[in-house]
Amino acid sequence: MYPETLQEHIQKCKRATSNPFAVNIPLMYPNVQEIMDMVISEGVKIVFTSAGNPATWTAILKGKGIIVVHVIANTKSALKAQEAGVDAIVAEGFEAGGHNGREETTTLCLIPMIKAAVNIPVIAAGGIGSGKSMLAAFALGADAVQMGSAFAIAEESSAHPAFKNKIISSTEGDTRLAMKKLVPVRLLKNGFAEAVAKAEAEGADRSRLIELLGKARAKLGMFEGDMENGELEIGQVSAMLTEIKPAKQILDGIWQEFMAQQKHLSHLNFAFNTI
Repeated sequence: MYPETLQEHIQKCKRATSNPFAVNIPLMYPNVQEIMDMVISEGVKIVFTSAGNPATWTAILKGKGIIVVHVIANTKSALKAQEAGVDAIVAEGFEAGGHNGREETTTLCLIPMIKAAVNIPVIAAGGIGSGKSMLAAFALGADAVQMGSAFAIAEESSAHPAFKNKIISSTEGDTRLAMKKLVPVRLLKNGFAEAVAKAEAEGADRSRLIELLGKARAKLGMFEGDMENGELEIGQVSAMLTEIKPAKQILDGIWQEFMAQQKHLSHLNFAFNTI
């Protein structure tokens, strides 16, 4: 989001709840200073940083009393974030939508490796959009989970209706990781994604990919609804999402499934021990 758009959403969130909420800030953005100043002035209590060096902003934010969480995709970055003093990390697997890790490590492998490497809380992300996958993340050692794609299709989401409909109509294999020469990003297949794939197959360099990406490509697709020329960032779990509904229904469904599956596994464990 542009700073003015982000500020609008922060103020809307503040009016909706008295509870703390987090803002995610990709550090690679050119106007990050303006965004940070605004987030601090708005009294945001938690900041998730991503796509950049956590040492740049962590001390500044913590000096303002802000909890800092950094998103990583490999052990090296996790250790760097811990050294920078972050309060927790998000370990994001290859399945995740949007910006991703070059290593293509899946959540199933990443979470236990990161949990063994650091001594701060680990939030699992990537391919988690149900109660079952949330329970699986906890079994891998996660302290919490982060879900993005599952809520992109919520009625309250500011994503364009055309994007939401494209998400729920997507099937297995309809996303791919692209632009690894820039910042890897998982995209839904469309005209733009096909153009990127063609350019990469022809050996396009960074400058060619930057030219192809242009400006505001994600805004064009996800918020303005251009399903052919826009950048459509979403995770592999999109193939499992089938209905646009209120965020409360999504959350309730996830929680109910989590509790039911937890109960089911406890019964299986009891039966196994009995045998």
